[in-house]
Amino acid sequence: MWNLPNILTLLRIAMIPVFIAVYYLPWEWHHFASAAIFGAAALTDWVDGYLARKYNQVTAFGAFLDPVADKLIVVAALVLLLEVHSTPWFALPAIVIIGREIVISALREWMSELGDRGSVAVSLMGKIKTWVQMVAVAILLLAKPEQEMLTLLGFVAIYAAAFMTLWTMIQYLILAWPQLSADADK
Repeated sequence: MWNLPNILTLLRIAMIPVFIAVYYLPWEWHHFASAAIFGAAALTDWVDGYLARKYNQVTAFGAFLDPVADKLIVVAALVLLLEVHSTPWFALPAIVIIGREIVISALREWMSELGDRGSVAVSLMGKIKTWVQMVAVAILLLAKPEQEMLTLLGFVAIYAAAFMTLWTMIQYLILAWPQLSADADK
């Protein structure tokens, strides 16, 4: 359990309160610093997965904790960004992203109870979706409100992430549909 990939995942979770504290610092460069911390956390997501596969250190604990760590830091960042971008145009993709994570987590738990969690395992598109979310959030964290072009780029990226979020949710629901639509009495 205490291998480098799992330690990196735990580090990613431990970075969340640091990230939040830095985000709220009254320093001019807090945007850059919080984006850098978020970016470092996102990078550990790739590194821990790579190391776990390369050195055959995949564990049940890591398989559980890695997606939780991703969701925690993305949701924390989206909530912080809602304060700066308090418009329906940002709230909509934020709610889509957060809502999808709740739905898919519940679906995976339910499918696991049925002994069929593998049918809703993380797909390549799900991994790409996570990276698009991470990039979009990092751009929005980096952008000061007066940086209109960077903010616009962040909004385009967050909408792309929201679209991919919906797309992957639909894919997972289609895969689980036979179990979702089965008669409970059978």
